[in-house]
Amino acid sequence: MVLLIRDRNFYCNLLVLAIPVALQNLITFGVTLADNLMTGTLGDAAISGVYMGGQIQTLLQLFSGGVEGAILILAAQYWGKADSKSIKRIISIGVHFSLSVGVLFTVFCALFPEGIIGIFTHEAAVIAEGGDYLRIVCFSYIFFCLTQALVAAMRSVEVANIGMAVSAVSLITNVSLNYVLIFGKFGFPSLGVKGAAVATLVSRIVETSIIAIYVFRADQRLRLKFSDFFKTDALLRRDFIRYGIPIVGGQIIWGINMMGNSMVLGRFDQYVIAGASIANTMNALAYVTMNGMSAAVSIITGKTVGAGKIGMLKEYARTVQILFLGVGILTGTLVALAKTPFIGMYAGISQETADHAGQFCTVLSITSVGTCYQAACPGRFGQSRRGCWICV
Repeated sequence: MVLLIRDRNFYCNLLVLAIPVALQNLITFGVTLADNLMTGTLGDAAISGVYMGGQIQTLLQLFSGGVEGAILILAAQYWGKADSKSIKRIISIGVHFSLSVGVLFTVFCALFPEGIIGIFTHEAAVIAEGGDYLRIVCFSYIFFCLTQALVAAMRSVEVANIGMAVSAVSLITNVSLNYVLIFGKFGFPSLGVKGAAVATLVSRIVETSIIAIYVFRADQRLRLKFSDFFKTDALLRRDFIRYGIPIVGGQIIWGINMMGNSMVLGRFDQYVIAGASIANTMNALAYVTMNGMSAAVSIITGKTVGAGKIGMLKEYARTVQILFLGVGILTGTLVALAKTPFIGMYAGISQETADHAGQFCTVLSITSVGTCYQAACPGRFGQSRRGCWICV
């Protein structure tokens, strides 16, 4: 039994698809890091409030990620069959689901910002800062969901660079506006955490505008039209729900776990919460490579299944599990080595916060090995009503 396949095309395709996604994740990490570093200068309560407000964004990302995964898996397989019509219907269905989730989150967070933050913590200062942040940033959720669905649609047809470009522009926009609005530069008022929220909202609008222009004007693979998003297919919708539920369900379970973790941390003081915020940012950096490779494997697997080459999947599965284990070990080692200088970048935090952040990062250096390995675990297969094999 060969543990690593010797097909150079597999590794080339993996790198070509993984690198743009990994760079996109790295750029997204840069946005999060900029938010944390700048709000960190405002004190422990501010960084804790933004962290707790960001928990809703994290939960939204998990819901949205489940929908994106369903788009990616289903559309990539129809791409392997060169069935563009079905891909357009799948994208339309995915966008509908994603926008529905975004609207729901926006409404609740706009109406009850302090109440939602109060679920996670009893610290009055943290609730006040988090409520100010959430009340504004919640209006970015709809734009975020639409952007992510369209980026997933492009990835499913092997167009991975656009996501990186969108994130790069978002980074520049977000960091620039953070500097101006948080600290009150160039004649603008100093808004603190509200400035960070406004910067995020504007950067999300810019993201959506760029991906929409690309999808409707520049893309030559699908040539989507606005009218395509009003067309659907009952059979494909049932397939989307049937095969998307395990993905979304897994994301929901993980989201509940993360929210429970945040609720436990919220019962401690603001120093523990701020330490968790810093470690959470390190966590995003740690999984940049893993997420890029995971997306690439999904595309390659989906296309292979769609083309009917089922026999190749066992070889692919063995290879990627070994690769991901190696990525996990390397990631854990780097986190352990980099945690002290990384925490040192946060100039405005207390020593107590730094100590808690170091403890959280130590745990992360160990758990990242298992997290990376399980990201490559093979799933199950079924067949859709359109005759396309489905991998979940």
